[in-house]
Amino acid sequence: MWQSVLFINQCIFAPMSFLEEIARRRTFGIISHPDAGKTTLTEKLLLFGGAIQEAGAVKSNKIKKTATSDFMEIERQRGISVATSVLAFLYKNKKINILDTPGHKDFAEDTFRTLTAVDSVIVVIDVAKGVEEQTEKLVSVCRMRNIPIIVFINKLDREGKDAFDLLDEVEQKLGLTTVPLSFPIGMGYDFQGIYNLWNNNVRLFDEESKTTISDSSIIENLDDAALENNIGSTAKATLEEELELVREVYPSFDQSAYLKGQQHPVFFGSALNNFGVQELLDCFVDIAPPPLPKTSEERTIAPDENSFSGFVFKIHANMDPKHRDRLAFIKIVSGTFTRNVPYLHVRHNKKLKFSSPNAFFADKKEIVDVSYPGDIVGLHDTGNFKIGDTLTSGERIHFRGIPSFSPEHFRYINNADPMKAKQLNKGIDQLMDEGVAQLFTLELNGRKIVGTVGALQFDVIQYRLEHEYGASCTYENLNVHKACWVEVKENGEIDFAGFKQTKSKFLAKDKQGQLVFLADSAFTLQMTQSKYPGINFHATSEF
Repeated sequence: MWQSVLFINQCIFAPMSFLEEIARRRTFGIISHPDAGKTTLTEKLLLFGGAIQEAGAVKSNKIKKTATSDFMEIERQRGISVATSVLAFLYKNKKINILDTPGHKDFAEDTFRTLTAVDSVIVVIDVAKGVEEQTEKLVSVCRMRNIPIIVFINKLDREGKDAFDLLDEVEQKLGLTTVPLSFPIGMGYDFQGIYNLWNNNVRLFDEESKTTISDSSIIENLDDAALENNIGSTAKATLEEELELVREVYPSFDQSAYLKGQQHPVFFGSALNNFGVQELLDCFVDIAPPPLPKTSEERTIAPDENSFSGFVFKIHANMDPKHRDRLAFIKIVSGTFTRNVPYLHVRHNKKLKFSSPNAFFADKKEIVDVSYPGDIVGLHDTGNFKIGDTLTSGERIHFRGIPSFSPEHFRYINNADPMKAKQLNKGIDQLMDEGVAQLFTLELNGRKIVGTVGALQFDVIQYRLEHEYGASCTYENLNVHKACWVEVKENGEIDFAGFKQTKSKFLAKDKQGQLVFLADSAFTLQMTQSKYPGINFHATSEF
């Protein structure tokens, strides 16, 4: 089914022009705090988009179903997303590309990198918990980049905070200017439906089906007697009062303000019950931006330029463990990417061509002949790519903003099975290329150190090494406060020589051969910076 949905445009629609193909693409990410319902919402968008026939309940171990976008075995076991999934489908003749990101803070680095490849985002908020810590961090990154944001307040069928209190919290904690485009009728046990301010109608809540789309009732206006008959006179009066308040307090929706990141539409619903999702999707395809220009070091690249350009924002090894395949995920920025055409790998300064570029539906892949700006393409990789690499038709450009962050947790990694040293080295090498963690090799004795943003990453690495590479490892604690990339200032060579001599025990090289200082405390870092002013210490690898 998914193949026919994903590539239905090749069969049904008349050939489109290059500009028409760009205009109909919508590439966005879904972000949230863990357990807000992000992956469930992704599933239901696929369901309403016709890309799947039935949704699997996330974390439902009883029936052994998992979310379509959680395809790694460890994700199925733990019931959380630990890697970004790429999914695509057609809806109302728009090509939708969803990047479902991990919510857990231990995998935030993958999410931050993914946000470089999206043109807009949907933020999912739990109606009971409101705005949580990880949501704040992710939204701050989006606001910094002026990414258009839509808010989806989820789990309306559960008892939660008042709708107006939630809107205030979103404005105060996230700094967003909210514009409700749907509004709930009741909450929790009293939840009866949603008023759609985008289309000015009411959809009544129907809890009968959670895995398929049901025909819930739509009432076209507030004066229809059917509305009062269904929800009662008290609920109807309350709804009318609240809608009047919404129209007085909140600004009217302005698409240009939304696209500039100055206004943020809000929808309410229950993703688990397939409710409010269609209202969100219908509005999204109308207002969300098509592929946007992207700034490189050299110039700004517009999507409608004829010459191809794209960048690697993610690498994933062993999407199919049976075939040991490694895929580089490319976001197409401009031009068209065509199968079997040679393109310039800018960092290596060599031409590469790809016979089987893939489009995605979670862990399923389909070879595509031509892809357009906004699309995400998977390229089989034998080790040529690293995150941040640029591919072009020939122009030497470098897309920035995809850094490696300074890890917060550090451990020595040791081989637990001397007979599997080769497998361990290969596994570590490939997993580090994915960006799940960073590898540092001490200059003094060559010992390998793994640094992660979150402690849970160590479990993921250990699990994947065993199950995907047949290798086993143990860890040894290491007291490191922060890894800082070292930059020697102009005329700083004397300071650098003294620094290398006194801090030799704490110097390592990252996977790209850049020098890193492993400071054991904030005080040590501060004193080192003060003692050697000819050196800069950076928290990311891009400086």
